Amino acid sequence: MGETVIHPILFYRDAPAAMEWLHNAFGFEEMLRVPDDEGLIVHAEMHLDGAIIMVSSTVGDRGFASPLDLGGQGTVHINVYVADPDAHHARAVAAGAEITFPLEDKEYGGRGYSCKDLEGHGWSFGSYRPEAPGA
Repeated sequence: MGETVIHPILFYRDAPAAMEWLHNAFGFEEMLRVPDDEGLIVHAEMHLDGAIIMVSSTVGDRGFASPLDLGGQGTVHINVYVADPDAHHARAVAAGAEITFPLEDKEYGGRGYSCKDLEGHGWSFGSYRPEAPGA
């Protein structure tokens, strides 16, 4: 068996705007964008230092939603390791990220902060890096 890799898929009402915001605020770089005939994002991929997320537009009754569709409630919180949490925090704040937990040293190790993106998905960025058993 090979290495297990997780790539979360985030759904946005305005996926093209979200992709631009994810680049400006968090530093994600676009790798692939597959729009439909109406400009909605069927599938997109973005990376940050090798970590990959996928992005899609919320469409009809596919069963996926943006937090905006759920009264602001998120159902997932993405945790991302970054080498320089202070610089990352400054970038996110400058782009308008809603900070939900301040940048601080964590009692379990590392330094980081939490925020929401432009549609309310929860994110944490920090220098703490959990290890899988046997890693």
